[in-house]
Amino acid sequence: MEKILEVRNLSVAFETYSGKVQAVRDISFDIEKGSVTAIVGESGCGKSVTSKAVMGLIRKPGKISDESEILFQGENILKYTEKQWQSYRGQQCSIVFQDALTALNPTMNIGKQITEKIRVHKKVSKQEAWQEGIRMLELVGIPNAQMRMKQYPHEFSGGMRQRVMIAIALTLNPKLLIADEPTTALDVTIQADILEMMKGIQKTHGMSIILITHDLGIVANFATNIIVMYAGKVMERGSAEDIFYSPAHPYTEALLKAVPRLDMEDEQLETIEGAPPNMANPPTGCPFADRCRKRMDICKQEFPQETELAEGHEVCCWLWKGER
Repeated sequence: MEKILEVRNLSVAFETYSGKVQAVRDISFDIEKGSVTAIVGESGCGKSVTSKAVMGLIRKPGKISDESEILFQGENILKYTEKQWQSYRGQQCSIVFQDALTALNPTMNIGKQITEKIRVHKKVSKQEAWQEGIRMLELVGIPNAQMRMKQYPHEFSGGMRQRVMIAIALTLNPKLLIADEPTTALDVTIQADILEMMKGIQKTHGMSIILITHDLGIVANFATNIIVMYAGKVMERGSAEDIFYSPAHPYTEALLKAVPRLDMEDEQLETIEGAPPNMANPPTGCPFADRCRKRMDICKQEFPQETELAEGHEVCCWLWKGER
């Protein structure tokens, strides 16, 4: 399939008082046109930093390495000028930030926050932008959109604020939408509604979606592809079917066993003992080795190269070396 985004050797580090924190370490992956790709992993594994790098939102003390490449439709966006970035953000690629309550401006009504983005990128009148804003709120399932445009974020529930954030992200019909933890702190039923709405919009508009989440449970019926990250590294990637039915990395297996299932009776959820490594001094070997029940001596000595298990299913684990 045609690729809309190609990330090559992406590394992002942050200079701090305690040293250089290596948030993302030499990762590569592709996003296919019209696909839904979930990037999953524990908090602090580099998911959100990766999404911000794709949006060109890494600021000092953060720095993207010179060897990194992010190709959007074949063009390296890391070489963009500020004017090119302004055109890219919103029109080509848009993001739904993690916390809708803090991402929305509490001093501005919803209508102004939507129309502001429209008028920055399009030469339209205030009235035309206002009508477009009403249409977008209706698209994401907000009733009484005309009245809601005049209200402020505190007058919306958590689920409704998240819908507003999605409406703002979709105003210019971007080709790639990044949703950074779009269902955090929402009720389970509201989570399902938000994901179902995003899936419907994705099919209608044919856009590609990158879903950032720590919860494998919510992506089972949503994502077509899954990338598993840990300690700034891609540990495994493949189709949703590959990851859920044939997980290859011990970390992926551990994440799946920590998700409650309907077929569980007296079984207890498993926990992953230990803590992630200090990214100011990351391990040279597999970063999951200290917490892995299947570790070998070599796991702590060297990070394994990627092994292809099947078409589109790759894993970085010494257990699979020599399999293919």
